[in-house]
Amino acid sequence: MGLIDIKNVRKVYRMGDEKVIALDSVSFSIEKGEFCCLLGTSGSGKSTLLNLMAGLEKPTKGEIKIKDKHVEKMSEKQLAVFRRNNVGFVFQSYNLLPMLTALENVSLPLIFKGISRNFRDKRATEMLKAVGLEKRLKHKPSQMSGGQQQRVSIARAFIGNPEIVFADEPTGNLDTKTTKEVMDLITTMARKNNQTLIIVTHDVEIAEYADKIIHVRDGNIEKIDIVKHDKGESGK
Repeated sequence: MGLIDIKNVRKVYRMGDEKVIALDSVSFSIEKGEFCCLLGTSGSGKSTLLNLMAGLEKPTKGEIKIKDKHVEKMSEKQLAVFRRNNVGFVFQSYNLLPMLTALENVSLPLIFKGISRNFRDKRATEMLKAVGLEKRLKHKPSQMSGGQQQRVSIARAFIGNPEIVFADEPTGNLDTKTTKEVMDLITTMARKNNQTLIIVTHDVEIAEYADKIIHVRDGNIEKIDIVKHDKGESGK
């Protein structure tokens, strides 16, 4: 039993009279502390798979178990609580609130946990320092570069020390140099805290950071590669 167990998961979208099979009976496991990459081209089904694991969509058939709990059977309310207690998200489009400062954006997950303002601000400041943005605490997203905005979103994803971090094409909008910086940051933070990291990408170079690469093609798992890294290495 892994931390995440996917069993015979199928996802079919109905568009008028047409049926689109996004995932066709997919099964695999992800262990605690593992860095897993879902690798595939656009339309392969990899983002659908991440959305199903995160409880953002329901499978047509199959089981999705996280920490031995059936995610596919949870109500919206149960899912919201489950995500709040166990999951962090990093998105390609950053998903920061434009009217809030970096500090306020990062501290958001702690508001939903009912944590006091003083502690939230202290923890958010620590997280922004950890991602190299201690001089940007009061800046709003429009005053920051794409790379800086993504660092804010990484700080937000990790602030609650979630057991699982989902990252959907987190470097899709970034240049090569910033991509490497962001990937080093995400992997170092996750490994330091023994967090499970699941990243969706079409980029083979990003996949090289992972312990396990799940190749997704046309809604199926083509193959699974296990990657051995040298001890102490955060990536390549």
